[in-house]
Amino acid sequence: DVVGLFSHVVETERRFYLCNSVDVKVRSDGGEVYFDVSMSDAWVWDVYRPARFVKNVRVVTFKDVNIEELAKSDLEVPEDEQFGR
Repeated sequence: DVVGLFSHVVETERRFYLCNSVDVKVRSDGGEVYFDVSMSDAWVWDVYRPARFVKNVRVVTFKDVNIEELAKSDLEVPEDEQFGR
């Protein structure tokens, strides 16, 4: 269970990230607005990646970006046989 290692969830149109630091800058170029997202100490959900833990990630996108700070209570795995506790 890697969720407990991270403080933020970041969703882009292509991937899902867990990270401990995230910074978003809204930029524009030629009238187009885009997001420049930087993350550090991250875990990437991508079925094609052999390594999911990365030190630094930068995403530049014209699509929506969703960022949530995880509350400590969100990080707890339920006590249930199904989860191995």
